[in-house]
Amino acid sequence: MREMLAAEARRFANTVIWSWEGFRAAWATEKTLRQWTLANVLSAALAFSLQLSPAERALILALGLLVLAAELINTAIEEVVDHISPGHDPRAKKAKDCGSACVALAAIAAGVAWVVVLVG
Repeated sequence: MREMLAAEARRFANTVIWSWEGFRAAWATEKTLRQWTLANVLSAALAFSLQLSPAERALILALGLLVLAAELINTAIEEVVDHISPGHDPRAKKAKDCGSACVALAAIAAGVAWVVVLVG
């Protein structure tokens, strides 16, 4: 039992390390990730400065993180596509465009949540 817990703890630690390495790598090369992060910091500051319910605040914060997650997925797609298909290929374009659309939809969802929270 003790060995199993130690193995799970090591596995969890590795997951945290690899995730942090992925975020740092994307941060270093992706201006859009840095821009979305700044937008999230500002959004979070506004969410904590306004009189919002805990549920409204949680929604705003969670959707902001979802935008960052979508941007990381988009970055991963672009990296893999560029590695596998350095030339022009309509399927490569479609994959990259779909990744970009994922980010756009997540951002729209976050914007809609802000509108509903502020108007409603």
